[in-house]
Amino acid sequence: MQGNKKTILTVDDTPANIDVVKGILSNDYIVQAAINGPMAIKIIEKRKPDLILLDVMMPEMDGYEVCEIVKSNPETKDIPVIFVTAKIQEEDETRGLSLGAVDYITKPISAAILKERVKNHLLLKEAHDLLQNQNQILEDKVVERTSQINELQEVVMVAMGALAESRDPETGNHIRRTQRYVKLLAVELAKYDEFKEILTPETITSLYKSAPLHDIGKVGVPDNILLKPGKLTDEEFEIMKLHTVYGRDAIAAAETSMDVADNFLVHAKEIAYYHQEKWDGSGYPEGIAGEAIPVSARLMAVADVYDALISKRVYKPAFPHEKAVAIISEGKGSHFDPVMVDAFLAIADEFDRVAKTYADADDEIQ
Repeated sequence: MQGNKKTILTVDDTPANIDVVKGILSNDYIVQAAINGPMAIKIIEKRKPDLILLDVMMPEMDGYEVCEIVKSNPETKDIPVIFVTAKIQEEDETRGLSLGAVDYITKPISAAILKERVKNHLLLKEAHDLLQNQNQILEDKVVERTSQINELQEVVMVAMGALAESRDPETGNHIRRTQRYVKLLAVELAKYDEFKEILTPETITSLYKSAPLHDIGKVGVPDNILLKPGKLTDEEFEIMKLHTVYGRDAIAAAETSMDVADNFLVHAKEIAYYHQEKWDGSGYPEGIAGEAIPVSARLMAVADVYDALISKRVYKPAFPHEKAVAIISEGKGSHFDPVMVDAFLAIADEFDRVAKTYADADDEIQ
């Protein structure tokens, strides 16, 4: 059927040569004709042929110029061009091939050679198109799969964090809030010279995913301590502090099952283990200080404390945003990284917005 036939455009300023090509190819292909370069360009732009047979020596615009125009247009550059010409010098053929032509046939035309060359180059073009389509399909699948993995990672992190928080009913939307605080603070800090190389967009995304696991170790704390409605004794507090170790160990165990260390697990492990450390070294579990504390944990320290301050607990009322900001400001250089406190103060209103957006049902956020 004609609808399935490939279209060949033959371009030649001699009608007799066009007739020869039509006589050879018309049984197998739809053959269009142009008697000069400008006419050929118009035909190509209107309806792209599958292959172009192009004479070199033509008035107004020679075949080389036509080929250059075809190959410079992204819409037509993949159309195979075969020069059909009486010019038989090596430099002529070299020039044509350098412009992007796929073949060079000399006149007088051999019917058998023309048929085979056209057929072979159309098959090559089909194979090329199929490969391109397959590559695009694979790229699309990779993008889709990567997106699915990223979504799965985030869902798993939030779900695991929620599992830990479910044992502490006072925390409510704590996970969602702290996750967003960490991202806000990281984005702001990325503007600072000392953090811009560390807090890349990829790292910030990883930190956002990791944040929900900061208290995953709570699952290992006994209920009589975790849910105690009053102040913990010194002995009980020592047990409570172990949630940082439990969290690190649980994430490390998951990490060993992977062939390579994924950044979001690296950051999750840092956050779970070190987020209770303080800038002056008075925190736990190791009592390290200053820049020895991972950046991820320093970020979480600000986010976690701010949310604890504005949230109601059995041992304290919810503090107003302004009081929480003042307390964090007072902790500059003692509890918190001083540069991070400066960044927090610059965007404190955005923390307040997140707190109100993700407030718990009992209005514990002030």
